[in-house]
Parts: sequence; C-alpha cells; structure tokens
Amino acid sequence: MDRLHELEVFVAVAEAGSFARAGRRLRLSPPAVTRAISALETRLGARVFNRTTRSLAITDVGQRFLESARRILADLDTAEKEAVGETATPQGHLTVTAPVTFGRSVLAPVIRDFLGQHPRVTASLVLVDRVVNLVDEGVDLAVRIGPLPDSNLIAKRVGAVRRVLVASPEYLARRGTPAAPADLKLHSVIAFTGLMPGREWRFEGERGHHGVALHPTFEVNDALAAIEAAETGHGITIALSYMVHDKVRDGRLVPVLDDIAPPPSPVHLVYPQARLVAPRLRALVDFAAPRLKAALDRITAGGAAEASG
Repeated sequence: MDRLHELEVFVAVAEAGSFARAGRRLRLSPPAVTRAISALETRLGARVFNRTTRSLAITDVGQRFLESARRILADLDTAEKEAVGETATPQGHLTVTAPVTFGRSVLAPVIRDFLGQHPRVTASLVLVDRVVNLVDEGVDLAVRIGPLPDSNLIAKRVGAVRRVLVASPEYLARRGTPAAPADLKLHSVIAFTGLMPGREWRFEGERGHHGVALHPTFEVNDALAAIEAAETGHGITIALSYMVHDKVRDGRLVPVLDDIAPPPSPVHLVYPQARLVAPRLRALVDFAAPRLKAALDRITAGGAAEASG
C-alpha cells in the first residue's frame, strides 16, 4: 500500500476522530481506512490509535507521529502547487456556507466580486440555517454568527450583528409603542423560532439580563416570513440587524425597545486547521474579511443612528 496514502488516511482519522468520518472525507470505504491504518501500524511497529467499537483515541506514538505526517503532506502539497503555479495564482474550487439570509444579502455579493478578480477560481455557496461540519461535508469556509464553541477551526472575526425588535409604523400607530419588555404581553408577537427558542425574548437592562415569556400570535421558522408579517402590520418580531437594515432605513420598519437589546453577536469566518492553507482559500479570506467588516459596521452604525433619530 502507498505510504503517502497511509499518511493521508492517518491524518484524516486523527482530525475527524472517527474511521467512518475520515472515510467519508476521503471517499474511502471503512475497510479501506482500516487497512491503511493497519498497514501504517505494521510499518511503525506500534499502534497509532486505541480503538474499540465505541471510542477512538490517538496513542502517544500516534500523537508524536501526527505533526511529522502533516508536515510531509504539506510539503508534498506545496511542491505540487508550485509545479502548476497555484502558489502564484489562486485556482480551483471553493465551497462556502453561511446562514440563508446573511449569505443572500451580505456574503453573495462579496463572493461574486472575488470570483470576478480570480477567474481561475470557482465557488459553491451553500446557504443553510444550521451549523455545518466543515470536515464531514467538504466545506472550505463558513460564516458563523454567535459565540464559537471550542474547536480545531481557525476563526477570523469580521464584525457583529445586533438582535432587534421591529414593527411597522402602521402597527405602532394602531397599537402603541411598548415602553418596557413587559408591555410586549399586550401586543401581537411574531416569533421567528431561530432567534426565539422557548418562546422567550431576552433583554439586557440596568438590572442585568432578564426575559419575557410570550405567547406568539404567529410563529414561523423562516426569518423573511416573520419580517414580512411585521412589515405588513401584523405585529412585532425579532430579527438580526442585517435582516432588516434596508427596511428600517426606508421607514418600513421601526426598532422597538432598542435601548435594552441583548449584546451584539460576533460574526466569524471559520475554516479547518491545516499546516498549509490553500492559496485560493487564503485569497478569499483576505478578500472577504475587510468587505464583510465594512458591511457589518455600516449596518450596525446605520441601525444605531436610525434608532437614536
């Protein structure tokens, strides 16, 4: 069996934490992964993983060998890229994922501009409102909104977004503007379930964090549907600032209780750790990060100015 193949399988298993996940990543059958690891262990004369039917753990030998294996594969990758000139000119395919509304309104224009400047790069933009496993699903780069859990991903912060309550001017003229969170109980509430788990809205005031349990008149798992319902005068909904920025700017929606909103949520670009980051991915991160930051800063500043005005 090819020794480089064994190293690729070993590194994939170590990073994925599973023979099955490594197989999916490399498009290999489980028996093929097992054969590669067995061949490597035979050559080394030592086990690199302790494995049972329920768990997998890298051994001390495997841990020591892992960095060397990564370095060998990275050096080979560099040599191949230099041979075809990729280190000078980004090329190849990128798969990027983001939440649906953010991807549609903020990220997609940035990706289009990037591809216009790098004609040898192609891209797939996958818009889903869930956390994608980058390794398992073959994704190069993701936008994550909210606090990041500990992981082996590299993260680059590009800004923050705010949670805002909004309603149409017509609705507020008809039903009045709530002055305190408890007043929301007297209003028609449109719940976007992605931001309102447990039917409770969280606020931050002078006395700290507190929540208001509500009974929505309309509940939906799609942000745009909730926003449209609010815009057409059916009640008050919650959204992230980038989702309603244009509508607030144009006066179609009005922020409510903006002075006691929760703290902003960070926005990061995340991608898997690697000794060598592909030039096309590095080029995209370097291109997208300042543009996303500028867009998010503009949205946040605009929202604050509109709320105070």
